[in-house]
Amino acid sequence: MSQGRTLTFNIFRFDPQQPGDKPKMVSYQLDETPGMTVFIALNRLREEQDSSLQFDFVCRAGICGSCAMVINGMPTLACRTLTSKFSDATITLMPLPGFELIGDLSVNTGKFMREIAERLKLWLHPRGDGQDIHVLEAPMDPEEAARLYELERCVECGVCVSACATKQMRETFVGAVGLMKIARFELDSRDARSVDDFYHVIGNQDGVFGCMTLLGCQDNCPKDLPHMQQIAYLRRKMSATLVSC
Repeated sequence: MSQGRTLTFNIFRFDPQQPGDKPKMVSYQLDETPGMTVFIALNRLREEQDSSLQFDFVCRAGICGSCAMVINGMPTLACRTLTSKFSDATITLMPLPGFELIGDLSVNTGKFMREIAERLKLWLHPRGDGQDIHVLEAPMDPEEAARLYELERCVECGVCVSACATKQMRETFVGAVGLMKIARFELDSRDARSVDDFYHVIGNQDGVFGCMTLLGCQDNCPKDLPHMQQIAYLRRKMSATLVSC
């Protein structure tokens, strides 16, 4: 990184709650420091230059997924993006497409995730009619636990949704995040639902057969989750259901 570099941030600004406000790009200049991330730069801009700048963050460690945004055309996490990776001293920041805009770089990913969870019933449907709290929980096979843990690493940042061409063209598509969560419960031996039950939820163009396999979700996922592996797994399962019908 060249020392003493002055960065220019072109940031999307629009507050839908402010009457008469219109979308625009606003430029800010900031001196680069060693180890600076886009997240650090945004905090400095808000503290030193413009307190009205809206963006989200919680953990600063790539765990919460709150600071996802489009940085120089690529959806990713601001807290894991070093400014030094850009040879050009100009960095353009946009909100994630495909989500309700709260203001500037802040979008409502929580609303989308909640709607997907309700639509796909993304919770464990336990086997058996009743649960006895006095009975010890049955142990899980370590290999199964490892497979489930891999899929549970999703931080619901929304990057895969914004990177998905299918999702941008068809709002009803559940996206990689929904399919990953379905795969998580399909793999769970404690879940009472059958492959046929899952087929009626995602066995259509809005589900697993709508994916165009452009790899946008997997290429941009900040947690390096195996999106396409799980989508291919679900496709095989759903196709087998069609053959048996």
